[in-house]
Amino acid sequence: MEKMTGKRQGHDFSLLEICDLSVSFRMYDSALGQRDLQVISNLSIKVDAGEILAIAGSSGSGKSLLASAILGILPENAIVAGDVRYNGQKLIPELQEKLRGKEMALVPQSVAYLDPLMRAGAQADGHQKPRPTARRKEIFGRLGLPENAESLYPFQLSGGMARRVLVSTALIADAGLIIADEPTPGMSLDQALEALKLFREMADDGKAVILITHDIDLAFAFADKIAVFYAGTTVETASALEFRTGPEALRHPYSKALWRALPQNGFEPIAGFQPYAGNLPKGCLFAPRCSCKSSQCEQEAPPVRELRGGEVRCFYAT
Repeated sequence: MEKMTGKRQGHDFSLLEICDLSVSFRMYDSALGQRDLQVISNLSIKVDAGEILAIAGSSGSGKSLLASAILGILPENAIVAGDVRYNGQKLIPELQEKLRGKEMALVPQSVAYLDPLMRAGAQADGHQKPRPTARRKEIFGRLGLPENAESLYPFQLSGGMARRVLVSTALIADAGLIIADEPTPGMSLDQALEALKLFREMADDGKAVILITHDIDLAFAFADKIAVFYAGTTVETASALEFRTGPEALRHPYSKALWRALPQNGFEPIAGFQPYAGNLPKGCLFAPRCSCKSSQCEQEAPPVRELRGGEVRCFYAT
């Protein structure tokens, strides 16, 4: 597949475009009755070639499920609806299988994804022939891995070393889209910063990077845009600069609350909890916790709309 440089036929484009994605899981209750549990609903994001999109949100908001849906690695009981396109092509299962691990690379959240019977160097090289020995040594060195790390098996690696080997697998791959799902836990601050610098270099080289993270501060420093997830959908997409500026630059009440909840911003919580996928409220999913809600919010689900150069899912954002 042709590598992207940020243009297609003379026009700006998004390398990955997701519109109204919904993901449900078919489940059985104690009486063997069937029901569908919807965990992602009407989720939309765009990622351009040459940029890092960071995805922020609390646990259970659908961040990791999104990665699995893009790559086509959801379990068999998953039901997926919506439009997902890579480089203008609809990501049907056959295309996902063709691109997965080659044109689309994943840094998974769990180090259990490492093959216990395969040495770290061979795992980092992936499918590439001939093996990219020089590139691997460069990335291992920049991530602070010892020289003998390439010859070690996963059980011989510390948790932090295993995490860095996982990160290297995506950095070494010549993929157009890199999805990094919580890539930095277990790393020292210096190692995490170096890993994100490498992702930044890949984006600057024309790749598209999705960075799924709880460490919003690091995302602010390296990402171009931040997509905020809540209860399985996007509530706002804003520039990283707007998040650094503060709540007055943001649009959605949850994004503002997320900013205020950061330790350096007062660690200010809001009442309530993110709703469980099996018990979603009618209307706006954030309405039960929102001080600005109206009766309309409790009855109608707001659409995503463009506002001040970003996107927001809220009737009253200004």
